[in-house]
Amino acid sequence: MFAALKSHVWAYPVLEIVHISGIALLLGNLVLLELRVFGLGAALQVKELARLSLGVAFVGFGLAAASGLLMFASQPAELLANRAFTLKMLLLMAAGCNAAWFHARESLRKLDALARGQMVVSTLIWLAVVACGRWIAYL
Repeated sequence: MFAALKSHVWAYPVLEIVHISGIALLLGNLVLLELRVFGLGAALQVKELARLSLGVAFVGFGLAAASGLLMFASQPAELLANRAFTLKMLLLMAAGCNAAWFHARESLRKLDALARGQMVVSTLIWLAVVACGRWIAYL
């Protein structure tokens, strides 16, 4: 299977499209929820919007993770030697820890200053993940 990723002219580009689409679903829905929490779209109930947007974000994460694992498996040595890839993986761990903390403390129910701060940090981490992902090709 991994040989097909290298040998078929369309395989890797299609995988990259799936990866980017997953990231778009993930980041777009997190930002949408964050905008609501910060006051935009006040007519929308946070709980219902969160249920929808976090569900779609989770699907996006799944697409990005699955396609990312396949891309990694096609060239592990090169990626492990790449500083941008290493930083991206560290940022993904930070995003996961932040999300776990956010949900463990029921931040969506509280929507206090810490919850808002966690949401901003989450968005910044995900933007940094995207930036590192692009830099992988150049380092």
